[in-house]
Amino acid sequence: MSMTQHAEPAVTTPPAPGPKETDGRTSERPLALRLLARPEVGVFLGAAAVYVFFLVAAPPVRDGASMANILYGSSTIGIMALPVALLMIGGEFDLSAGVAVITSALTAAMLSYQLTMNVWVGVIVALIVSLGIGFLNGWLVVKTGLPSFLITLGSFLILQGVNLAVTKLVTGNVATDDISDMDGFSQAKKIFASSFDVGGVQVKITIVWWLVFAAIATWVLLRTKYGNWIFAVGGNKESARAVGVPVAFTKISLFMLVGFGAWFIGMHQLFSFNTVQSGEGVGQELIYISAAVIGGCLLTGGAGSAIGPVFGAFMFGMVQQGIVYAGWNPDWFKAFLGVMLLGAVMINLWVQRTATRR
Repeated sequence: MSMTQHAEPAVTTPPAPGPKETDGRTSERPLALRLLARPEVGVFLGAAAVYVFFLVAAPPVRDGASMANILYGSSTIGIMALPVALLMIGGEFDLSAGVAVITSALTAAMLSYQLTMNVWVGVIVALIVSLGIGFLNGWLVVKTGLPSFLITLGSFLILQGVNLAVTKLVTGNVATDDISDMDGFSQAKKIFASSFDVGGVQVKITIVWWLVFAAIATWVLLRTKYGNWIFAVGGNKESARAVGVPVAFTKISLFMLVGFGAWFIGMHQLFSFNTVQSGEGVGQELIYISAAVIGGCLLTGGAGSAIGPVFGAFMFGMVQQGIVYAGWNPDWFKAFLGVMLLGAVMINLWVQRTATRR
C-alpha cells in the first residue's frame, strides 16, 4: 500500500523592518541644511542683522520716510545688481556697468537738447546705444575668448573717456544742459523718476520697478529654459555646448541685459536731476558686483539667485543711509562696504560647507 504525502507550504515570516541602509549621497538632509544650501539664505540673515543693528543705533531709521529713503537707495543699486548677478551666474562680469549708466543718460540728454527733439527720441536712442554696448562686450568675449575682465575693463576706460570728452565738446561743460522744459519730459519722469504717496510717505517708483524686475529675474532663472542655459554656461560652457545650449547667444544676451539695466538707471538719473555730470559712474560697477557677490553669486559662475542680490542691495542701501541717520562720518561708508563684502563671502563659504557636510 502506498501512502501519498502532502507537503504543507512553508510559512516564512518576513524579517522585521530595520533601519534603511543609506549612504551620504542618497540620505535626505535635514530641512535646515537644505535651506542653508540656498545662496540667498546667508545674505538674508546678514541683511536682517544689519537692519536690526541700525534700528538700535540710528533711531531715525524707524520712521517711515527714512525707510522709504533707504529702499530708494537700495533700488538704484538693486536694479543694476540684478542683470549683473545674472551675468555672473553665466560665468562673466562687466566692469563697464557703472560708466555705461552715465553714457546712456548723456546720450539721451544731449541728443534731445542739442537737436531740440522730444525727449523720448533721446530715450529710445539711448536704449539702442546701451544694448549696443552690451552686445559689443558680449560679442568680443565670445569671439576672442579673452576674459570678460579684460574686455570690459577696456570698455570702462573707453566709455569714461568718451563721456568726458564728448560732453565737453558738445556742451562746452562737464555736465549736460537742463532738459526739464522739453517736450515729453513730464511723461518720461512719471515712468523713470516719479513718486507716489503711501500712508503719507513718498515712495519712489524705482522701488516698484526693482521688485518687478526681481520677480521677473527669479521666474526666468527657475522656470524657463533660458534660466537653465544661464546656469549651464556658467558652470561649464563646453559641456553646455555639447548638450545643445546656445552658449554665444546666452552670453551676449546677458551682457545686453546689463546694458538694459544701465539704460534704465541712466534714465532715472536724468529725469530725477534734469542734468547729468559726465564724470560720474566710476566705481559704481564695484557696488553692483559686490551686491551680487554678497547675494550669493560666485565669481566662478554657475551658482546664485536673483533674490540674493535684492538683499545684498538692501544691505548697501541700509548702510549708506544708516550711517547718515546715526550721525556718523559718511567717509566710513566704503570701509563698511568692504567689511560687509568680506563678511558675506566668509559667511557664504561657511554656509556652503555646512550645507554640504555629510
